[in-house]
Amino acid sequence: MSTTLNNVLSSLQKSGTFINSLIAALTIGGQQLLSSFTFRCPCHVGKNFYYGSAFLVIPAVILLLAGYALRSQMWTITSEYCCSCAPPHRRISLLERKLACLRFFSITGRALVAPLTWLAVTLLTGTYYECAASEFASVDHYPVFENVSASKREEILAGFPCCKSAPSDMILVREEITLLHRYQSQMLGWILVTLATIAALVSSCLARSCSPLTSLQHSYWTNHLHNERELFEQASEQHSRLLIMQRIKKLFGFIPGDEDIKHIRIPSCQDWRDISAPSLLCMGDDLQGYYSFLGDRVDEDNEESKSGGIELQP
Repeated sequence: MSTTLNNVLSSLQKSGTFINSLIAALTIGGQQLLSSFTFRCPCHVGKNFYYGSAFLVIPAVILLLAGYALRSQMWTITSEYCCSCAPPHRRISLLERKLACLRFFSITGRALVAPLTWLAVTLLTGTYYECAASEFASVDHYPVFENVSASKREEILAGFPCCKSAPSDMILVREEITLLHRYQSQMLGWILVTLATIAALVSSCLARSCSPLTSLQHSYWTNHLHNERELFEQASEQHSRLLIMQRIKKLFGFIPGDEDIKHIRIPSCQDWRDISAPSLLCMGDDLQGYYSFLGDRVDEDNEESKSGGIELQP
């Protein structure tokens, strides 16, 4: 049963449609929570537009940047193909650049799911747009506004989203303006959904037709990248644990979990000074670098005589 469940979860993780649907659902839920508990239109002249626009645009920009930042493949592409400060280690072929572009477009498509969902849902709801556009409604054709000054007119229009108490002749105007803004917002929302759907379809067709790989090769390449990263993470975790355990034993004389500890090592002051200045990367002409604070500081041949040790009697 557990094996079947793991296979199902693994298949869902590899499914782009499931991941995109999950991202869209979480974005919709976040939008509803933010609208319910945070958004309050100020209903003040000069503030409605900036407040409504901020809630409409800024979360979408944050979601877009987060969509790029949270994709590990984005940092791989940046470090391998785009970072000019790193010394060139090998020549990058044209095929590799094309595959990197293909991966970048795939990452961009996934990163755009959340911000486009946010914009579409907020526009279809209409609350933010209604607040932002309230001051710019055209009311010249309403007789009730004929004898109202421009400043007073802006003040009245800015208060429409808050449903403040208004004279009876203003209630009908407020309802019509609200319906007009809701109509405009929802039309923009459906236009955005349509354009996003067309763009996704066209980009998918172009990516497949312009790709240097066939459909079977692309499927194999995608699985290869996934398995490569998964196996590398497992191997690196096991390798790092073994390496760290080896260096901890050289530093302290034992490793956590030992049942029969007969000797412990007391690190010298020089040992503590050495491990306080780590070298984390292989840089320059070094053939082998240190990857942790422990490094390889302890001399195996001298670990007992140099700093002293304590024999533990059973």
